[in-house]
Amino acid sequence: MKFSFGKIVGATLALALLAGIAVAHASRRHDGEFMGRHALRFFTHYLDLTAAQQAQIKGILAKDKPAVEPLFRQEMESHKQMIQLIQSGSFDEAKAQAIATQSAQIRAQLELQHARMASEAYQVLTPEQKTKLDQFIANREQRFEQHMHEHGDGDSAQD
Repeated sequence: MKFSFGKIVGATLALALLAGIAVAHASRRHDGEFMGRHALRFFTHYLDLTAAQQAQIKGILAKDKPAVEPLFRQEMESHKQMIQLIQSGSFDEAKAQAIATQSAQIRAQLELQHARMASEAYQVLTPEQKTKLDQFIANREQRFEQHMHEHGDGDSAQD
């Protein structure tokens, strides 16, 4: 299958687009403000979300924030542990594998949470907004696949 990796990543990106709002909203700050607000503003403008839709999406984010924030903290801690191991001067493959396994489990939980939130947020959209978002996602996926084809290992296009 061509671009099987790209399609998987593309599908994940598709589900994560709206969830990305929640991701950033839940834990990442920029200049003292949740970056998720910037993403929500983008989608509000791009999809012409109504005030009611914005309120519903904010409600979804608020409801899921307690589940997402600890996962982000755990993910950041795993990342710090891996950096410390790299910088320690003596690489311990078993320890690196344990950290990578833990990180993968956290990432899987985050992806599941993102998919759940994205699905809920997607249901708030009108059919026209869904069509517009679907096209936005398709365009993003196409650009990603093109990038993978141009800059990937070359095997993806041969599958």
